[in-house]
Amino acid sequence: MVNYTKSFAKRLQKNAKTMKNFQKNPKKPSKPAKSTNINPKHGQNSSIRQSSVQHQSHAKSTPNKHRPNQSADVAIDDFGRVNYLTVTANQAGQRIDNFLLARLKGLPRSHLYKLIRDDEIRINGKRCKPHMKLEIGDVVRIAPIRLTVKDEPVVSDTFAKGLLARIVHEDDGLIVLNKPHGMAVHGGSGESFGVIEAMRVVSEKKYLELIHRIDKDTSGLLLIAKKRSTLKQLQDDFRHKNIHKQYLCLVDGYVNKDQVIDASLLRYTLASGERRVRVSKGENAKPSLTKIKVLAQFELDGQPVSLVLAMPATGRTHQIRVHMASIGHALLGDDKYQKNQTAAIVGRLCLHAWQLNLPNDDASSERPVHFVAKLPDDFAKHLPASVLERFEHD
Repeated sequence: MVNYTKSFAKRLQKNAKTMKNFQKNPKKPSKPAKSTNINPKHGQNSSIRQSSVQHQSHAKSTPNKHRPNQSADVAIDDFGRVNYLTVTANQAGQRIDNFLLARLKGLPRSHLYKLIRDDEIRINGKRCKPHMKLEIGDVVRIAPIRLTVKDEPVVSDTFAKGLLARIVHEDDGLIVLNKPHGMAVHGGSGESFGVIEAMRVVSEKKYLELIHRIDKDTSGLLLIAKKRSTLKQLQDDFRHKNIHKQYLCLVDGYVNKDQVIDASLLRYTLASGERRVRVSKGENAKPSLTKIKVLAQFELDGQPVSLVLAMPATGRTHQIRVHMASIGHALLGDDKYQKNQTAAIVGRLCLHAWQLNLPNDDASSERPVHFVAKLPDDFAKHLPASVLERFEHD
């Protein structure tokens, strides 16, 4: 009995100490345990399954951290960050290297191909090759690069109206423009902007591309595509020589007969960096052929001149200018190839892209196949009245 009393007393003392400690450091209430309801059908913990589903749903709904995709029809405004371009019908079928060159203005080709090799360019998240062709809906990733974005050209209302007034024809896929002399077809090489940049501004069209080019100092017909399908088709027609152009040129001296000038041309560069072309029989020279027809002969400022219709069968740089100079009848106003110091002085290069014929492949198409660009006043003023009468109906 005594032993039991002593033992009981010890337990009471121990419990008293425990209560004092609890009062000094009370325990925080524990969180209620999650119910572990067992799904009788599957025999699994339903709370665990629900937690897993919620996690997966959250993972799917988490927004992408990269910049949102933008249409490839819209110009890139910031090259310093990753850009994702979604291919539209205007770029479908285009090679990735050409697609990039059209958007990365001023970037050397060698740098572009290095970007592709270094995996800085991807299509749908995968590596690509320069020759790969794009399809509608493809997403092209362009890594950040150092590239200056040119400001959009400032086009005055007067200039805009004047340029739009020069449109000879326009349909849903094509613009035919009578380009003024002295204006480059595109910016670069010292030109802040050219016809194509100005037309993009004044027309407010998302897609405009040059189908071909003519020299800055040449006036006349220029084809501009409003759709990639038109661009591709007409460039193929040019390549297969299905499009025929006729130029009017005023040249030094009397050209004595109609003829075909078959002389290969070679491009070269002066020490100043300026491009020139000459007739050459070298292996790097390109075959070039121009048919010419003499329309009139008369005197201008006491000097003999001829009005010639030139029909190039090939499209080499400066072809008509160099071919005419090679037979001793350089174009008037040609500061590159006119060597006759006594030639009549005019205020412009007397070369005008006068007429152009498209192939008539689609009988159902309402697009004209023949276009004429009116002679500009600064060219026409050098022609006698009797000669001008021939062009009054154009």
